[in-house]
Amino acid sequence: MAAEAAGPGLVPAAGGKVKALALVLEEETRRGGYSSGDTVSGQVLVELAGPLLLRALRLEASGRAWAAWSKAAGRASSGRACGAAVRGPRREAEVRCMDIQQSLLRQRPEGEDGLFLLKAGKHEFPFSFQLPQEPLVTSFSGKYGSIQYCVKAILERPVVPDQSVKRELQVISHVDVNSPGLLIPVSRSQEKMVGCWFFTSGPVSLSAKIERKGYCNGEAIPIYAEIENCSSRLIVPKAAIFQTQTYLANGKTKTFRQMVANVRGNPIASGSTDTWNGKTLKIPPVAPSILDCCIIRVEYSLAVYIHIPGANKLMIELPLVIGTIPYAGFSSRNSSAGQLSMDMSWLTWTMPEQPEAPPNYADVVSQEEFSRHITIYSQPTDCEEQLCSHMFAYIQEFRFQPPPLYSEIDPHPTHIEETQSVSFIV
Repeated sequence: MAAEAAGPGLVPAAGGKVKALALVLEEETRRGGYSSGDTVSGQVLVELAGPLLLRALRLEASGRAWAAWSKAAGRASSGRACGAAVRGPRREAEVRCMDIQQSLLRQRPEGEDGLFLLKAGKHEFPFSFQLPQEPLVTSFSGKYGSIQYCVKAILERPVVPDQSVKRELQVISHVDVNSPGLLIPVSRSQEKMVGCWFFTSGPVSLSAKIERKGYCNGEAIPIYAEIENCSSRLIVPKAAIFQTQTYLANGKTKTFRQMVANVRGNPIASGSTDTWNGKTLKIPPVAPSILDCCIIRVEYSLAVYIHIPGANKLMIELPLVIGTIPYAGFSSRNSSAGQLSMDMSWLTWTMPEQPEAPPNYADVVSQEEFSRHITIYSQPTDCEEQLCSHMFAYIQEFRFQPPPLYSEIDPHPTHIEETQSVSFIV
């Protein structure tokens, strides 16, 4: 019952007057993580079976980054198993990222020798503190080190050992992928001659490009690539996202590299080419890039490579930064709308600034009459330009021009019309 009442972080006592000790963080489930300058608040819950004297009830919030690994000195001597590795000196490094202390007993001591007296029952001690304003490194747990933050409540009692409870804080150093340096496209090209000495079969060339350098978890990276296979072998294009962890201790570095996502293309026969016009590779849930810690770095890269049977693969690596603040540009739907508006802009380009006047009434004649008087009504010299002009211009012009005056007298009489006889049938 005490454990249920105390909530997360409860530490039951092995015996004695302290029945339970718990540490609860407010808004922990609603937050994705704390950042620099955020306020951390919660309560320390203590349940006692009887009165208890305390020296102090302290709260400590700390953060540290550490890296450690053992260097293999070589192989075992005759006194050890054959082929067994001998551990060399251990390399270690630690950096303190945060150190905050706070006392939770604010009343005056009621016991002897400056001790605090707590009565039996349940006690709640609220706390609140602010994280440092300077940038904090993102929480991370890797192969040879980690970056961890925690809040610890310590119950100090006379004679008996201290009792404590600890909760981990998830800290995020936000990386905005909308920064100018992460919005630039990245492209690389490389070529490899397949074969050796006089038995070369031809080159294999690869060009790859991504639209920007920064992406977030869950995004799909469109990959644009051109592959040309001039060799005599069947090749297979692939792409993968690699995470590289770099640790620094005692002036030495240790690197751990792993693949976190990959995609495969279609095989390309000899003498053929292939194009990736936005082939997507989705980013799985991974830690964001860590570039501001002096002993631990977490970097990413997008590798586009060609698997060539019987030869080393041809690889291009494009730098990649995994951020926390997503891209705020146009979505695919907005991009399509923008493209549509761009394609519809020809309406404004073809509209003349000053539309030409409509033709005279005398020019509107039948095709038969036009053929008879082709010498009189010659075609305009710049007919192609008139045909290319937009019909909307003339429609708008007719709206503002008065109709021609009606007249029963033909303004252009012809000899043929004068000699034509008119007969009426009654």
